[in-house]
Amino acid sequence: MLIALPDTLAGADRRSTTSQASRAWGDPAITLRCGVTPPGPTTDRCITAEAADGSTVDWVVAELAEDDTGSDSGSWTFTTYGRTPAVEVVVPVEYAGEDATSVLISLNGAVSVIPQTRACIGSEDLL
Repeated sequence: MLIALPDTLAGADRRSTTSQASRAWGDPAITLRCGVTPPGPTTDRCITAEAADGSTVDWVVAELAEDDTGSDSGSWTFTTYGRTPAVEVVVPVEYAGEDATSVLISLNGAVSVIPQTRACIGSEDLL
């Protein structure tokens, strides 16, 4: 999966990392770690990033952190859902603003190498 990752992500070039099973792009860094513990069933927000080629990857979204003034700052954190091992991506707001979906879609080709065993469901799926 790491070999299939793009050299450029959200306009940022790949940079070196000191950890195995990780990649980073830009400054501040967009970071990716492979091999994190997969999330179990959750009520946290789960989104599906769908690329133009039809590939989809489900991600559990950690809410955007707030700074001491109460405004959104920091980074978005996403963890793949239904794939083992899981992949965690941290995207600074400088790259994503209020929507990091385009960054995630750029990772679909590489992340899709890991087989999907479960998928996000929404409240409409429970009826």
